Amino acid sequence: MNIQQYQRTHLDGIVALCEAEGWPSFGADLDRAHATLTAPGVTSVVALDGELVIGFAYLLSDGHIASYLSMMATHVNYRRKGVGRALIDYAHPLTGAQRIDLVTDTAEDFYASYEHHRTFSGFRIYP
Repeated sequence: MNIQQYQRTHLDGIVALCEAEGWPSFGADLDRAHATLTAPGVTSVVALDGELVIGFAYLLSDGHIASYLSMMATHVNYRRKGVGRALIDYAHPLTGAQRIDLVTDTAEDFYASYEHHRTFSGFRIYP
């Protein structure tokens, strides 16, 4: 497994991971997805097995205190093999932030496995 910063050549693999999760946003407009993954204040990383994108994460950050894990996915055949942790561990220092905030409804046990965590209740608003 190789973790590296996102490049446009990774986009098809990321879209495939998102579609497998039932997340249609990135696949609907590839130029918009690329712009999202490379926007100012965004850190996007991928996990590769050879040329295959097996995971990705993208975080938004103020570059100082807070970052937000906006999206992360791992290919179903690579789960529970350290891919998610490797993505977060690689991406976090690149954000420049002290902490990562996130919202999840599917991976509570994974995020709770981090030694220094605190759980909050949260909301996602779609205006």
